[in-house]
Amino acid sequence: MTIRAVVRGVGHYLPARVVPNAEFEASLDTSDEWIRTRSGIERRHFAAEGETTSDLGAAAARAALDDAGLGAADIDAIIVATSTPDLTFPSVATMIQAKIGLTTGFAFDVQAVCAGFVFALANANALILAGQARRVMVIGAETFSRILDFTDRSTCVLFGDGAGALILEAAGGEGTAADRGILSADLNSDGSHLDLLYVDGGVSTSGTAGHLRMQGNQVFRHAIEKLAETAHTALDKAGLSAADVDWIVPHQANLRIIEGTARRMQVPMERVVVTVQDHGNTSAASIPLALSVGKARGQVSEGDIVVTEAIGGGLAWGAVVLRW
Repeated sequence: MTIRAVVRGVGHYLPARVVPNAEFEASLDTSDEWIRTRSGIERRHFAAEGETTSDLGAAAARAALDDAGLGAADIDAIIVATSTPDLTFPSVATMIQAKIGLTTGFAFDVQAVCAGFVFALANANALILAGQARRVMVIGAETFSRILDFTDRSTCVLFGDGAGALILEAAGGEGTAADRGILSADLNSDGSHLDLLYVDGGVSTSGTAGHLRMQGNQVFRHAIEKLAETAHTALDKAGLSAADVDWIVPHQANLRIIEGTARRMQVPMERVVVTVQDHGNTSAASIPLALSVGKARGQVSEGDIVVTEAIGGGLAWGAVVLRW
């Protein structure tokens, strides 16, 4: 028998404040049409004053527990992917652990920016396969509104806040692609591209949180190429092809990137879960948020082959293939 990390539950949370594109027109040389045309984004959510990344993550965690029919005490570990922690330390994961009432197990953060959830999912899978944990909650949570430069129309209109959570559970399989659970993962990074997407602050540099900076055209070029490549590599590792894919659930950064990646993979957009129009780019939260929304819509269902892929600052990128 082969051990597989199977999805037991999923959930998400979005802050109450909805920010439509039109809200930016008063302070920036931009318009709803300009933003929609270049990104596909129509609106996003911003956290309220005093609402933190761990608050968002804890709400998503509770939703995932409800979906799975589990209590906090049933979870062995929590991994949180975030680039916008409440504090420099301790980890957001331990804060969420406390907020949901879990006093056992272990919790830690993973930082790979927009690719963070894919990296966290691969780590959670490894913990389960190694017997270190039976149930792992993987959370992506971000408050990117706190690091945006609201005078820079090329970046501030693209991002939003939110959280998504997914619970993985150890289960038996036959060691084939017919098994439910995570079938493969492919992770990559190349630190020579730091200047394409970064935040211009930090503990050991400016002593401030800083603001997000991005060379959008260069990121776009790298994204389509690298996302399609990592997805195909992960599919190859699983013994599958693009023709076997029921759903791509991509990082929700930009509709043009999503469409370009789907074309390269030769997967029709009818088999792609898209939420970017409603949430903007929620960085590490975007994939679990889209998984939760996709399940609620009736798109993603048990037995489906799902490919998740993402790219973020670093550059860091990767993909996970799983059977739901």
